[in-house]
Amino acid sequence: MQAKLQTNHQGLTPAPNKSKRQVWWQLTRPHTLTAAFAPVFIGTALAMTHTAIDMPMFGVMLLACLLIQAATNMFNEYYDFKRGLDNEQSVGIGGAIVRDGIKPKTVLTAAFGLYGLSLLLGAYICMNSSWWLALIGLICMAAGYFYTGGPFPIAYTPFGEIVAGLFMGVIIILISFFIQVGNITTQSVLVSIPTAILVGAILLANNIRDFDGDKEFGRKTLAILLGKKGAIVLLGSMFTVAYVWAIGLVLFNLSSPWILIVIISVPKAVKAVKGFIGKTLPMQMMPAMKATAQTNTIYGFLLSIGLFIGYFM
Repeated sequence: MQAKLQTNHQGLTPAPNKSKRQVWWQLTRPHTLTAAFAPVFIGTALAMTHTAIDMPMFGVMLLACLLIQAATNMFNEYYDFKRGLDNEQSVGIGGAIVRDGIKPKTVLTAAFGLYGLSLLLGAYICMNSSWWLALIGLICMAAGYFYTGGPFPIAYTPFGEIVAGLFMGVIIILISFFIQVGNITTQSVLVSIPTAILVGAILLANNIRDFDGDKEFGRKTLAILLGKKGAIVLLGSMFTVAYVWAIGLVLFNLSSPWILIVIISVPKAVKAVKGFIGKTLPMQMMPAMKATAQTNTIYGFLLSIGLFIGYFM
C-alpha cells in the first residue's frame, strides 16, 4: 500500500507520514548514541577493580551522557539546516526539519531542554563526588554545542575527530571512573585511548560520506584535507591502532588478557573500511558508516566485558 504523504512547513519534498515518536527518535540519531554509553560502561567496569560500584551514580552518569549526545545531534541538525547544508535529499540526518515538518526553533529548544535535564543530573553527580566535575561537565556541553554552533563550528575544521574523541572517549571514561573511585589512574587514562580513537573514527567516517557536500560548502574537515583515499587509509589506521593498543595494554601488564576479546570486532572494522573503497554516493557509503559505529559499540562492550571478567579471574 502506498504510504500517505505530507508536505512539511518548509515547502520541501513530501515525506512519508510518521508518528511524532518516530520523528523525535530519529532526530536523536540513535546510531550515534553508542558513542555516549560505551565509554560509561568502560569507565565503570574499570572502576570495579578498585571499589564497589555505586549503581545510582552509574545510572545517572549514563543518562546524562545520552542526553548530552542527543542534544548535540539536535544542535547539529539545527545549525546544518540554518547554514543550508541539510536538505530533503541529505543522507545520514534525522530529517525532522527538512522532511518531517518540525520547526527549527522547536528542535533548538528541545536540544537546550535536554541540556537542562543533563545539568540537573550533573548536579546530583557533583553532590555525591566533586564539584570540580561541574566545570568539566560545562566544558563538555560547550564542546557539544560549538561542534556545529557558533561562528566557528568545530565540525567544519580538521579538529572534529580529535575533539569528539577527547570528550566522548577519554573524558567520559575518566569521569565514569572518577565518580566511583574518587581519583584518576594512569591505567584509566591509557584504557580510554582506543575508545577515543574509535569515537573519532565515527566522525571521520561521517566526513568521508559527506566529502563532496562538505567540500562544496567550504568545510575544511580532516577528510577534505587528506582527500577521500587518504581519509580511508587514516580510518583503517585508526582501527589498527585501537586493536594494537589493546594488545599493548596486556603486554605491559596494564590490563587483563581478557580484554583481547575485542579482537572479535575486527571483521566489523574491516567491513567499514572496505565499504568506503570505490564508493562515490553518500547512500552507498551508509553501510560503511553503520559498520564504523557498530565497531565502536562492539569494541566498547567487549572491552567492558573483558575488564569485568578480568576482575573475577
